[in-house]
Amino acid sequence: MKIIYTLIFTLLTPFILLRLYWKGIKTPAYRQRWQERLGVYNQKHPKNTLWFHAVSLGEAEAVFPLIKQLQSAYPQQSILVTTTTVTGSSRIQSVLGSTVSHVYLPYDTPCALQRFFGHFQPKIAVIMEKEMWPNLFSECGKRKLPLFIINARLSEKSAHHYKKISRLVHPTLRNVTHILAQTEEDRQHFIHIGAAQNKVTVSGNLKFDITPSKSLLAQGKSLKDTLFNKRFVWVVASTHKGEEARLINCYQSLKKTIPELLLLLVPRHPERFSEVKALVNEKKLQLVMRSSHQNCSPETDVYIADTVGELKMLYAAADICFVGGSLLPVGGHNILEPLSVGTPTLFGSYMFNFKEITAHVIAQKACIQCKTEDEVVLNIKNLYKNKPDRELLTQNGHSFLQKNTGAMKSTLQTLSPYL
Repeated sequence: MKIIYTLIFTLLTPFILLRLYWKGIKTPAYRQRWQERLGVYNQKHPKNTLWFHAVSLGEAEAVFPLIKQLQSAYPQQSILVTTTTVTGSSRIQSVLGSTVSHVYLPYDTPCALQRFFGHFQPKIAVIMEKEMWPNLFSECGKRKLPLFIINARLSEKSAHHYKKISRLVHPTLRNVTHILAQTEEDRQHFIHIGAAQNKVTVSGNLKFDITPSKSLLAQGKSLKDTLFNKRFVWVVASTHKGEEARLINCYQSLKKTIPELLLLLVPRHPERFSEVKALVNEKKLQLVMRSSHQNCSPETDVYIADTVGELKMLYAAADICFVGGSLLPVGGHNILEPLSVGTPTLFGSYMFNFKEITAHVIAQKACIQCKTEDEVVLNIKNLYKNKPDRELLTQNGHSFLQKNTGAMKSTLQTLSPYL
């Protein structure tokens, strides 16, 4: 079956490149460094690297502390970090800069992968969360390269899809040295799709081990005091198409009883910034874009963060937050970041990508789940009026995070013998 997969992927590659070119009309970064996706490089890089793959922004944020610990423990060791998305690439360069090599992950075709492995000659491969590429994993197996999937998560829905192509997935997973799953449920899903039981253990979620710096918290406070003019800030983060309109309606309803309310919108995908801006203008609301470098006035209704990599700081600048991807059946996004900076956190019904975490935060009263827009409005009104309730949510959130740390230690213990 891998032969058929490879043939189809190879035939589709020109069209995938054309799609990159098309997306580059709105976001020029998509057109840049496209040769890397074919395993072609215009400069030399260190060989014998520790290779980490973080597909996008969220995975990159989770792996940063691990990479920094390894840089401290092995200062002479070169590290390679690959991503798939432009936002992930931008964040890698912003946070790690020249301390690591960075390129886009090549497409899963034999020729591109052979060029990639020949160029970097990695001595260990560490894949974040759930990326599984048949040819890439096969190449690791051929080269006897230790291959790990860490911070691994696999939803029931994804497991069901992988099960349908078991003839492709089973031989792919045989090349994996070990899988460190976030939860027992994730572990069972990986075993269900063909991973050997003795190769899958539960290590926890690396995102629990992320501690915000004092400087980040100070930047958030400064942002609230100056840029946001000490308004009551409601940040709505990682939103998808269809969510902004519904949450703007919530804002307009809330504004009647909370006149100082400021809506801070952070769309999930940068290519949608202009679309969300147009939506706000249609609603005839007063708008400030972060890229304009303007301060909010008392009349400003909406502030759109059309930047990448600042979400944690924006959480720290807010009084309350709603994490998107949860009002629609997207599956939710990371709720641990706002908890880590002490921001009371709400989310919608659709959190199936984080089922276990969602169940625990609700049980421990560390977050509030809102099943309808009316519940969003009601809960924000209540939290606005009751500061002790906001403080209790914050305290419960910190307690929840502290109880679940340890994934970093477990991950390092697993990787260390191969370093």
